[in-house]
Amino acid sequence: MLVAIYVSDSVNPSYAAENKIKLIPHGGNITTALQGLGWNWVLEDESINYLPDEAVVLPRHQADDLLRAADELYEIMVASVPEDLPDDFLCQLGIPENLWKLVRHSWNDERHWHLYGRFDMAQTPDGPKLIEFNADTATSIPETAILQWASLAAAGKHNAAQASGLYEALVAQFKQWRDMNADLEPSLVLTYMEASAEDRTNCEVVAQAAQEAGFNTHLCPIDQINVTVFGEDRGIWAQVGVEQWQRFSFMYKLIPWEQLAWEEPEVITDLENLSFTRTIMVVNPAYTLLFQSKGMLAWLWQNYPHHPLLLETSFTPLTGKYIAKPFFGREGQNVEVVVNGESVTHIAGEYDQQPLVYQQFCDFPQDQAGNLYQAGVFWAGEACAIGYRRAEGIITNTSQFLAHILE
Repeated sequence: MLVAIYVSDSVNPSYAAENKIKLIPHGGNITTALQGLGWNWVLEDESINYLPDEAVVLPRHQADDLLRAADELYEIMVASVPEDLPDDFLCQLGIPENLWKLVRHSWNDERHWHLYGRFDMAQTPDGPKLIEFNADTATSIPETAILQWASLAAAGKHNAAQASGLYEALVAQFKQWRDMNADLEPSLVLTYMEASAEDRTNCEVVAQAAQEAGFNTHLCPIDQINVTVFGEDRGIWAQVGVEQWQRFSFMYKLIPWEQLAWEEPEVITDLENLSFTRTIMVVNPAYTLLFQSKGMLAWLWQNYPHHPLLLETSFTPLTGKYIAKPFFGREGQNVEVVVNGESVTHIAGEYDQQPLVYQQFCDFPQDQAGNLYQAGVFWAGEACAIGYRRAEGIITNTSQFLAHILE
């Protein structure tokens, strides 16, 4: 086990003075701007109905700190994973046992490429603090990569700057992935849950980045692909036209690994078969579930106690005020705020049967109206983009998304 002790410096005076969120008006017709760019498919209500007519003014040094924090956090996550991924480690992080072989296989072969993820952070008087890492199926891609950038033109702020290089980073990541697997045909099927227009829109952005990187792409709901593990037809197939099927060598899935492991174990068995024989490559790879697990937050604290980017997190309840959250919870569901052993806030959800981690409570920065702000920092090979979510209380999937402008 890696053990390093970090002692926080005194409060950064610039953060103490700037921990209030500064906003500026940010209107304009974003629909016209996006249509002019040819991004009509981004204009679903689910993508734009929660974009307020305001933008966060982000000091450049704070943006730099957020980006550096994401890069450092990724490095310590990788360094903390024990060699050979022993059973007790996988158990402690709650990894479903039917995924262990695939997790180990993908971890030990660098051709299984981690495409992207999103660090959710709180900006505090002591600097950025990690809330969690959405390493497997992070969304908010259209908002971060396209909408907030197009909002500059819509608002007439043509000389303004943002930390919004997600799309370009995705293109570079896809090029790297393709080059590392040059023995496979660069054909990519992108899968999602059919009922989710939001997921399809996220896939559209990813697909366009993949096309720029040289992939032939096709979008398909997950239940419309065929998986074959026998004979000459072994592989993943999708219908691309009338009575026309195509086999794909690469697969992007916007379906969580743990959901597949729990609900579709036969799919995991087939993907394991096809991955071990280099018939198919999947992103994000199975090992990203190590980082996705909230258990990783407690594991990091054990290995890097008092690291300045971490909040104290434990597999057992803390004292004082803390957050309890399920290992694989999403969208803020089943998150609970506890003060001196008493629950003061609880969000209902479908993850109440999962094990919990307990994370030190920290205050998010606020605007003058009292709204709380969480910074989402995308990592795609390196930290590359920042976006903001705000709410009056716990940040969830329906919290408003705000563009930012670098000051």
